[in-house]
Amino acid sequence: MLDPAPQFELTGAAAVTRGLRRMFARHQLFLIPEVPLRNGRRADLMGLDAKGRVVIVEIKCARADLLGDRKWRDYLDFCDRFYWAVTPQMDQTLLAREMFAPDRTGLIVADAYDAAIVRQAVSTPLAAARRKTECQRLARIAMRRHTQLCDPEVAWGVEPID
Repeated sequence: MLDPAPQFELTGAAAVTRGLRRMFARHQLFLIPEVPLRNGRRADLMGLDAKGRVVIVEIKCARADLLGDRKWRDYLDFCDRFYWAVTPQMDQTLLAREMFAPDRTGLIVADAYDAAIVRQAVSTPLAAARRKTECQRLARIAMRRHTQLCDPEVAWGVEPID
């Protein structure tokens, strides 16, 4: 008899990401990881909800990582809603501090199985031109990644098709 597929345990950001994807998918919001922004930053997770609103989620699994993050405000110009996502072990009171803009940012607690929104993010709508640009960029990134998953040997041309 063959052994079943090996089991592994997700930890850290991978576990949080899985829980976030499950929760957001139930709400018709789908996320992709590691999205480069036009300002040189990289969003941990970025996605679109059913109404076309852009969401960015910044994952923090360690207190030191959270307290040392000085770049997170650079993400706000690229989303309608911004969430912090932390593990259940993280001290959530840290994110109530003014330096983390609790009046604007949401808070999610997640593990490898699910996630729960503790504090809803305030919606700060992007300008129409910025929204269009970000939605198109996000769609192209997702399509490029999907193409590469389907055919890892696909040739990445440099000439656009008009």
